[in-house]
Amino acid sequence: MSEAPMDKIIALVDGSVYAASVCEHAAWIAGRTGAPVELLHVLGRREAPATQDLSGSIRLGARSSLLAELAALDEQRAKLISHRGREILDDARALVAAQGAVEITTRLRHGDLVEAVSEVEAQARVIVIGKRGEAADFAKGHLGSNMERIVRASHKPVMVASRAFRPIDKVLVAYDGGASAMKAVDHIARSPLFKGLRVEVVTVGSETAEVTKGLSDAKAMLRSAGIMADTRVLPGQPDKALGGYVDEAGFGMLVMGAYGHSRIRSLIIGSTTTEMVRSCKVPVVLMR
Repeated sequence: MSEAPMDKIIALVDGSVYAASVCEHAAWIAGRTGAPVELLHVLGRREAPATQDLSGSIRLGARSSLLAELAALDEQRAKLISHRGREILDDARALVAAQGAVEITTRLRHGDLVEAVSEVEAQARVIVIGKRGEAADFAKGHLGSNMERIVRASHKPVMVASRAFRPIDKVLVAYDGGASAMKAVDHIARSPLFKGLRVEVVTVGSETAEVTKGLSDAKAMLRSAGIMADTRVLPGQPDKALGGYVDEAGFGMLVMGAYGHSRIRSLIIGSTTTEMVRSCKVPVVLMR
């Protein structure tokens, strides 16, 4: 979502129920920014052909023929997995095109998802990913491990798509005065994605002089960019207060820093962030 004209929307698609929503959110961003969409599907290492040496467990007389058969099965499996990956990308391309996006490319990669994303991240303005992947356990309500890994590793904004796309006209910005929250406000002010949307900048806690000044500065930055923003201080705990306000006021998107103001340097996503992504029914844009 930076302003370089060639910056792409990198949409990570798989066979999960979130894939269609990822495509629709990517197309929505493309429609508002004019940016091209790149659809990326990664065949993980768990999907690679088996490489275990079974020769020691095969009796001598059958060893050569069985090893050849195993090799042929591995090759067939690899072809089927790659074929499925290409079909996922073809379906995703059709869905994004149906939403009006014009410039669409696809990319099929083998290996680790984070490594694959890091290869293309320099060209990205935003990375769009589903809340959970196709292997996630919905019963436990856990976030997908790949989503968390991408958020930790990425230096670009990450949009975590909700399960279903809904038109977005109101944006809630969670503001705690920290570096990532201030970066989020600056990003909104400079991105065409947010032009014409209603924006509200919210701090959870007590209305101190420092909080009031921070909100006032954020509001001024957005208004100087032509974005009519309001501010509000909500009492309570951040996860419950923000989640409740998103539902109550009908926001279509939440923007927040991936890490809180006071976090100790760590590889773990901030607890409030994790809870908001887990519980929110709207897309969440995370800023490092």
